[in-house]
Amino acid sequence: MNTVAKYASLVRFAHTIFAMPFALMAFVHAAVTEPGATCTPWLLAKVILCMVFARNTAMGFNRWADRRYDAANPRTANREIPAGVVTPRAAMTFVLANALLFVAVAATINPLAAALSPAALCIVTGYSLCKRFTSAAHLVLGLSLAIAPVGATIAVTGRITEASLLLALLVLTWCGGFDIIYALQDADFDRAHGLHSIPARFGTRGALHISILLHACSAAALLLFARHCPQGPLLWTGVGVFLLLLALQHVLVTPTRQRRIAIAFGTLNGLASLALALFVIADLLLRA
Repeated sequence: MNTVAKYASLVRFAHTIFAMPFALMAFVHAAVTEPGATCTPWLLAKVILCMVFARNTAMGFNRWADRRYDAANPRTANREIPAGVVTPRAAMTFVLANALLFVAVAATINPLAAALSPAALCIVTGYSLCKRFTSAAHLVLGLSLAIAPVGATIAVTGRITEASLLLALLVLTWCGGFDIIYALQDADFDRAHGLHSIPARFGTRGALHISILLHACSAAALLLFARHCPQGPLLWTGVGVFLLLLALQHVLVTPTRQRRIAIAFGTLNGLASLALALFVIADLLLRA
């Protein structure tokens, strides 16, 4: 395995499909709807770079911080650090390099982006330690992804907008809800090793009820965000597809049926974020 492939696997680069579409959607929405917005291909490139560097920092630190738990858990024992593919020292070097690059690029965007970049890094790395002391870690993970649409809007406008906060609420509750479903796989391991999670604390049925409640909040946030967009058929098609896929994962994963967690977590949520972003962006650009 070459070096690029090793580190791409370490940080699960394919999972950028969760937050990146929301950053792009926020970028285009702000560029089209906010007066005085700045929008250039070079600015878009900077936003994408910040997304990549921040996520590499977050996931690299997560793998480094959890390396002993990953080694003890049969489901995660083949991850790159416990498997010896990447050393802990190399992983931390990767984390620090990406953190510095994130701050450096953010500093070239505008003063607010520069000022908030250290706080963003604290949130995205702090998630990895939360399972040691709180079952609300799923929401901290959601918050770390929710930074993406706010950051993209700041890049374009130099300020935080109501629409970006609604997108952030959508991402926070959506991600928190599907991470609870994903964590069902490790509930017994978490209890045995003193780790905190909603499935470990509330059991399968209780955890799924909380996930449904969070996703109901996601649906409400999405509908409120849609009110800030030009009202076109593509917008509402994207909203409908997202909500359908959101509901479908709760059909696939129930207290008595959990074999399709991987499909609900990766496939459905990846399709949901892509479909929503494509339809909303297309609608915005057609009506710009």
